[in-house]
Amino acid sequence: MRTPFARRQWLVLFAAMNMLPVMAQTENWPAKPIRTIVPFPAGGGTDIVARDVTQKIAGTTKWTFVIDNKPGSGGNLGIDAAAKSAPDGYSLVIGQTSNLAINPSLYAKLPYDPVKDLTPIGLIGNAPLVLVTATDSPFKTLADVIKAAKAQPGHINYATSGNGTVGHLATELLQREAGIKLTHIPYKGAAQGINDVIGGQVQLYMTSVPTLLGHIKNGKLRALAVTAAKRTDDLPQTPTVAESGYKGFEAVTWFGLLGPAKLPPAVVASVSTEINKALNSPDLRKKLEDQGLNVTPGSSEEFAKLIKADITKWAPVVKDSGAKVD
Repeated sequence: MRTPFARRQWLVLFAAMNMLPVMAQTENWPAKPIRTIVPFPAGGGTDIVARDVTQKIAGTTKWTFVIDNKPGSGGNLGIDAAAKSAPDGYSLVIGQTSNLAINPSLYAKLPYDPVKDLTPIGLIGNAPLVLVTATDSPFKTLADVIKAAKAQPGHINYATSGNGTVGHLATELLQREAGIKLTHIPYKGAAQGINDVIGGQVQLYMTSVPTLLGHIKNGKLRALAVTAAKRTDDLPQTPTVAESGYKGFEAVTWFGLLGPAKLPPAVVASVSTEINKALNSPDLRKKLEDQGLNVTPGSSEEFAKLIKADITKWAPVVKDSGAKVD
């Protein structure tokens, strides 16, 4: 007759035996190329960040990365593919604010849970947004916009690259903080909206600094405020929204690397270490910063906290904006 103690011993032994294949795989990892899913088209900002970071890691290790662009459904397609991958360390994904923190509130039903179905590995960096107007606009500062908007609610319009984008929701957040009402004009992408602001058909535009930097530097657009916690090196003369009277205001697009849930801790630790090494190298840091990215290496734990905090932050903003995608 087996005693309860003997039964517990067998259970412990059985569990340990089941772990042996996983431990062996982890010790030999990576034994083949690592697929890195990018949930947006090739050539875009997320794709460029993914390629720059993985190329740097590959150059200092024996690891091989294969970029797999899986665009669609606002980035959901690629994130879902990663979430449903085997947790063996051979399928990772570059996630960002929209598909991890905003889409849970924006979409009626997501095929994945960004908290339960993914393992955060490491934060890469963030790109602040900037509010711009045409250079011949009467608005010289954010305060000018706020004053005019309070005098004529809904009279001033602003463009973004689409409903539910970070630019849209950051402007909604600004309206909440400032107690104003602007009229949103969503475009399908950035190019036409930018042209219409330059041409005077639309008064304001909010999107990432890298997207607008060239137009600001060549004098076609005037930067009114950036949404980062501090001024960006790319636009040192442009004040933050917080400096303009809205303390604590911050809205950025961040990027990070994740894997499916139940990723072996040893794999998480190994990849996280290499990401931080790469991001702390002067050449990669300069390359990313030249593209308008603030490099902010972070641990898997810090990244997990950021995702949860931003899901909570953006949920009421999405609700108030009325933006929804079926």
